[in-house]
Parts: sequence; structure tokens; C-alpha cells
Amino acid sequence: MKHLHLLYTFLFGVAVLLFFGLTYPHHLHYQEQYQLFLFDSTYVWDIVRLPGGIADLLGRFCTQFFLFAWVGALIIALLLSAVQLLTLRLISVASNGAGVRAVFHGLSFVPSFLLWLFLLDENALLGGVWAVLLTLLALWLFVKLPKGWVRRIVIIVTIPILYWMVGPNWNGSHYHRYPTVFPTLLYAAWLTAVALPLLLSIKRKVKSEKNLSKQSDRGRAASAVPASAPTGRRQQILHFSLFTFTFIIMMMLVWKNANFKAEKVMQYDFMACHQQWNRILQTVNAEKPNNQIGVTVQNLALGMRGMLSERLFDYHQNGLLGLLPDVKEDATSPMPTAEAFYQLGMIYVAQRTVFEAQESILDFQKSGRCYKRLAQTNLILGSYEVARKYLTALQKTLFYSDWANETLPLLGNEEAIAKHPEYGRLRQFVCSDDYYFSDHVTSDMLERLFFCNTENRLAFEYLKAYYMLTGDRENYAKLILHLQKLKQ
Repeated sequence: MKHLHLLYTFLFGVAVLLFFGLTYPHHLHYQEQYQLFLFDSTYVWDIVRLPGGIADLLGRFCTQFFLFAWVGALIIALLLSAVQLLTLRLISVASNGAGVRAVFHGLSFVPSFLLWLFLLDENALLGGVWAVLLTLLALWLFVKLPKGWVRRIVIIVTIPILYWMVGPNWNGSHYHRYPTVFPTLLYAAWLTAVALPLLLSIKRKVKSEKNLSKQSDRGRAASAVPASAPTGRRQQILHFSLFTFTFIIMMMLVWKNANFKAEKVMQYDFMACHQQWNRILQTVNAEKPNNQIGVTVQNLALGMRGMLSERLFDYHQNGLLGLLPDVKEDATSPMPTAEAFYQLGMIYVAQRTVFEAQESILDFQKSGRCYKRLAQTNLILGSYEVARKYLTALQKTLFYSDWANETLPLLGNEEAIAKHPEYGRLRQFVCSDDYYFSDHVTSDMLERLFFCNTENRLAFEYLKAYYMLTGDRENYAKLILHLQKLKQ
């Protein structure tokens, strides 16, 4: 039966892995880009010195691997499987070695499923899962110790340590990105994991008392196991039926509560961040985006491939907001717009937009993605010491350090920057003349950007698209005529 239990745990872990790896990968990328895990003693101390800091640190450490979706999916699968196994172990201890009945084995998956539901929220943080796991590990340690003064001493010593590790009243500092949100599903998972063994233990004691009462009346022979108890093949079938039923019900809940609309938006943002222009076009050709971020990324990819004005109306448009949407005061929606600003050569605007987006992160963390872009914009603008600050921080990361080490030698090296295929090109596009900038895209902005450097083909594409979307035939004709004169 033990091997059967492990098989069901393995199947559960595979389901979690496939769900996050195949259908929810960009939620993992989203989590990674809104934190900056540093291998730095000051950074670590600032986290662990607070109640709940250990769980928070472990969550942040694991989240940095979400840069690679399948690695992140594997981490979540292992954590949720570990929670289920620990819950099952506590149930087994509570049963006093009498074996775990099928119904309790099925219920041992409930805490992990609740955590799965919790992680469907893009603002749910992995530190909460670690808090549950650390709590269960502590409980398992307590029940494995022999009864007596040793156990009492260990409990007295461990409780304040556990408080420091997982947080006060089990409501730690970094379980949800919204500081004011109480993570109900997280609390329910912890309560269920603790309550199941406790209920089984109470049930076993009540049953034991009844058996003792019967033995006093009928003699010890009457204490035999009832013949109706499921054994062997029948018990295996019962276990499989309970596991299948529990799994189907919970998967229905997971699928119902998953935010696949947000997943699609995050996919477009991810592809724009990594400049996957061909993949973006393949995606929009298969399924036209109907959200603002998707349309913004779609138009940017068309512009980067020189097809924006030519194929503008082959795709769904959202008016002028599909070109350069108004910048909102949040951490997510401005990023695709900032990418368009950056590629157009509006480096000052891109820098301001990214900085404000980072400062809008709800739990006040920094962002590896934002740090990288801020280093690039300051390098292009010649603010080398500011760029050095960001690059020095990125050197202390696991997955951005190589890029930071490669970029640092460019600081102050004007010749190398001029030859760089990206930074040299964008530096030429920067318009040094003063001009009015509005949070709403205007033709004056795009005209000034293009005429500062008529080699800026993306600015030309966006300006043509602007005239086409507004129906401004007169200025469209003047632009084409001016371009023809330049070619003569």
C-alpha cells in the first residue's frame, strides 16, 4: 500500500508540472520579473530579520528559477508533493500505525490542492507555500519525538524559531503581493493539513475507548477486526476510486479558477520583453489579440519587421491606444509600452516609464527586468555611473550576472557603444531637441522623432500608422512626398 501511496503522489506531481509548464508558464515568468534576488548578505539579512523571513527568503530564492518555466513548474510540483506527503505522514502517525484508510489518503491531497488554487493568483507568492511546508515539517518533528520531557523542551524551543521562520499568527510578511490581502486559501491549506491528523487522532482515541468498553463486557476475544473491513484488492480499488474522485473534483476547480485571459496577456508581454518578433507574429496570426497589451505588442512586432503600415488593418486595432497606450500607474501594463518607446528611440520616456513601473510593484520589491532595462537606457544616454549602479546589482544575481559582466566594459567606451548593433543604433535615434511630450501619443511627437533621424524606420512606420488610424490623408500624403524627396 505504501508504494501505491507514492504512485498517487507522483501522479499528482506530474499533473502540477504539466499544468504550470504547458498552460500557465507565463504566470511563472510574471512572478520572476517582479523580484530581484541578490546573493548579498545585506539583502538576505533585510529579509530574514523579520518574522516570516525564512519562508520569504526560500520563496524568493525559488522564484528566481521561474525565468525558465519548466524549472519553475518542477519546483512547484515538488513543493506541493512534499506538502501532501507530510500531511499523509502526520495522518499515518495519528492512526498509530493502524494504516491509512482510503478516505483519509484522498483527503491528504486537499492542502496541496488548496495551495495549487492559491498559486493560480499571479500575486500569490511562493513564500506562503514554504510557510506551510515548514510548519508541517515542525509538526512532523514534534510527533516523531518520544513523549515526555524531551518533546516538551523541543516544542518550547522550536515555537519561537517557527514564529521567526513562518511569521506571526501564521500571517507572514510576504505571502501575497498585496500587503492588505489576507491569503484565505493559504490559511485554509495550513488549517486542513493540521486538522486532518488531529481529527483522525481524536477518532482513534474515541474508538479505542469504545473497544475497551466492549472488551470489559465480552472479553478480549471480541476485539478482533471486523470481517467487513476492506483488505487486499478491495482496499486498492477503494483507494484508487477515492484518489480519482478527489483528483477530478479538484482539477475542475483548478481549471475553473485559472485566469487564462491573464496568461495570454502575460505571454505577449513576455515575448515583447525578449524581442521575439517572429514568434509574436506567428501567435497573432493564429489568434488575433483582443486586449490592449496584445494589440500593442502585435503592432510593435509588425513595426520591427517593417510591415506595420502595410498590414495595419489586417489585424484587430484598438485605435491610437494600440500604438502607444496611455501609461498607467501600475507595474504591468506600462511595460509593453515602454518596450515600444525603447525601440522607437524615445529612451528618456522609456526610462521614466520603466522606473515608475518598478516603483509601482505592490510589495515594494525591485525587478530584474526593470534593472536590466534601466542599465541599458542609462548606458545609451551616457549616464554611465547610474548604469554602473544597476549593473553592479545585477552582478549579484544568478541569471543576470553574465549579461551584466558583458555590459560593464561598455561603460564610457564610446567606440564600442557606437559599434553595438542595438545601443549604437538607438543612441542615433535619440532626439536631443526639446519638444512637448504628452502622456497621449500625438502626431507632433512621432514627427519630431522621425525628422530627428530619418533612418528611424520604426518611427516612420508608427507615424504612417498614426495618420492611417486617424484618417489624416493630407499629412499622410505630405509624409510620403517628403520621404521621396529625401531619397532623391
